[in-house]
Amino acid sequence: MTSSHLDRQRTGAPTDQGTTPAPSLLLLAGPAYFPIAFIARFPFAMMVVGTLTLVVAARDSIALGGLNSAVVGLGSALVGPLLGAAADRIGQRPVLLSSGLVNSLALLALAVVAFSDLPDVAVLAVGFVLGASSPQIGPLSRSRLVQLILHRMPADRRARSMNGTMGYESAADETAFVFGPVVVGLLATTMSPAAPMIGAAVLTLVFVTAFALHPTARVEAPASHESVVQAPARELRAPGVLVIVAGALGVGLFFGTVLTSLTAVLSEAGHGESAGLVYGVMGVGSTILALSTSLFPARFSLRARWLVFGTLMLAAMLAFGLAGGALPVMVGAMAVAGIGVGPTVVTLYSLAAERSPQGRSATLMTMLGSATIVGQSAASALTGSVAESTGAGTAVLLPIAAASLVVLAALGNALLGRGPLAVEDAVTSTEAPPAAL
Repeated sequence: MTSSHLDRQRTGAPTDQGTTPAPSLLLLAGPAYFPIAFIARFPFAMMVVGTLTLVVAARDSIALGGLNSAVVGLGSALVGPLLGAAADRIGQRPVLLSSGLVNSLALLALAVVAFSDLPDVAVLAVGFVLGASSPQIGPLSRSRLVQLILHRMPADRRARSMNGTMGYESAADETAFVFGPVVVGLLATTMSPAAPMIGAAVLTLVFVTAFALHPTARVEAPASHESVVQAPARELRAPGVLVIVAGALGVGLFFGTVLTSLTAVLSEAGHGESAGLVYGVMGVGSTILALSTSLFPARFSLRARWLVFGTLMLAAMLAFGLAGGALPVMVGAMAVAGIGVGPTVVTLYSLAAERSPQGRSATLMTMLGSATIVGQSAASALTGSVAESTGAGTAVLLPIAAASLVVLAALGNALLGRGPLAVEDAVTSTEAPPAAL
């Protein structure tokens, strides 16, 4: 068998006999990859709520619990991009193995320190280490799959695979963040407040390690005898990149303002216990639409999608602001918001895949994740303060402002010229990049 024949088999192109089927992403990544990557997301999804539950129970202070959760988010936001940069430089495997080990130890340490006689600052310090060492599973998974698509997928299937992959990854993130707090609640109520931290530590040791050791971790790992080829770091500050990060920040602000203002409005109306259910309406629509983006026609460009669905988010929040506490109107607004936010998140990550400077894919993906975390944490604190000091009627204006930022970033993106390598071009190029595995 000739070397060219083997090359065509490896990339999924038809052989001379035309009998080699084009590989699916499931085949390229391996059947174990997706369940491992999905479960590996849960420790982070459990972390913020779990630390809040633990610290409040151990220290009898809601203020300290909320502050510690914010410190966890801050640590993840500040250090996350550095972990992504390290993964681009030395490969994902050593970064994930080391951060997973530190993170699991920090989870156990917080369970001990919270119930100790150490001062509150010790709790906050451990919380920061916990957030800073959080394995960036979602961004790194996206980075791996993008490289598999661009390096191993036949040219005529890349566009649909890219859209479907970004949709799945967004849905996986949202599902983990919906059910992560549920797992925390079950463990905390049936066992002890420290149980979620111990459970998250076990999941981290098992599934983050499995994710790190999975063969797909070699996708972007440089060979030991090769120098790492990376674009200059200043390319991460290019307008086409920063506008995507601004969009991700707006999405984070949107999540934080919506949940907190919704809780405030429903509490004033005497339906506070319904906040989680009403907010869940947005999550359901968001997940369904995120998974449906692969069905969008190619002529519905990424720039147009961001504008259309971002505007839908803004329209939903205008309706929410005018609802006046009417539950049916708020439910409808959350449903429309979900239709908007799901495809918006998918579009942002697709644009990140398009504009990622050479050798810095993981860095950019973690920048988007960190921007979302910063936005959500800051917005939750700000909206809660506004609702407490001026009332829910003022707090409902903040989701409108957050959605406006998403739309403004979309307008800025539309005004920019095309990036150096657009998804529409990269995933349909007739010449595949060299295989990286």
